[in-house]
Amino acid sequence: MSGIFYVLLTGCQWKLLPRFYGAPSTVHDRFQEWRKSSLFEKMWKAGLLDYDKNKGLEWEWQAIDGAMTKAPLGGAGTGANPTDRGKKGTKRSLLTDGKGIPLSVTVDGANRHDKKLVKGTLDAIIFQRPSLDEGIQNICMDKGYDFPDIRELVKEYGYIAHIRRRGEENIRKKEIPGYRARRWVVERTHSWLNRFRRLLIRWEKKIENYYAMLQLACACITFRAAGLFG
Repeated sequence: MSGIFYVLLTGCQWKLLPRFYGAPSTVHDRFQEWRKSSLFEKMWKAGLLDYDKNKGLEWEWQAIDGAMTKAPLGGAGTGANPTDRGKKGTKRSLLTDGKGIPLSVTVDGANRHDKKLVKGTLDAIIFQRPSLDEGIQNICMDKGYDFPDIRELVKEYGYIAHIRRRGEENIRKKEIPGYRARRWVVERTHSWLNRFRRLLIRWEKKIENYYAMLQLACACITFRAAGLFG
């Protein structure tokens, strides 16, 4: 597992993995074996369970946002990035709780509008979402999600939509004493994911391998937030 962590953190090619971790082909084979067994998703779920037990997931305020990264090798879930001169890119759509703990992530081409990924992201929540009888659940989004069909969709999922322009929460925070900005937490989590250099640029041509790396990174973030390792 340490060799896989090394690849995730540094972004190095499998074949350049230091021999200290074992033969690169062996480590890669183990990665594939664990991916097929859904081990990385199970680790993420275990992290959420520990976090919820120790600190409590904040379901009342959730946030969703998309982020684009380069994908030079292409593959499923990639498309022309309109912000990068049409080069291949991938978009990840992320849902977090009120503290920025990742609850779900989906992947599509960089050319796909954020609104097209909302349903898939909500369907992909990997932890048991509380019943609405247990309390109101709000979802924070930026102006890019401000469409009648999206408002209706999140309502069908039991959410109250809160849509703000980018930067609006920071302005309100300065103007209104005690105002708590809420949508920024998902942007911070995207930033945390980008610290894993294997995710900063997508080198996995196969989307299932990219998902596995995302799941492992989400597991790391969640366990770290739970205080279980540094």
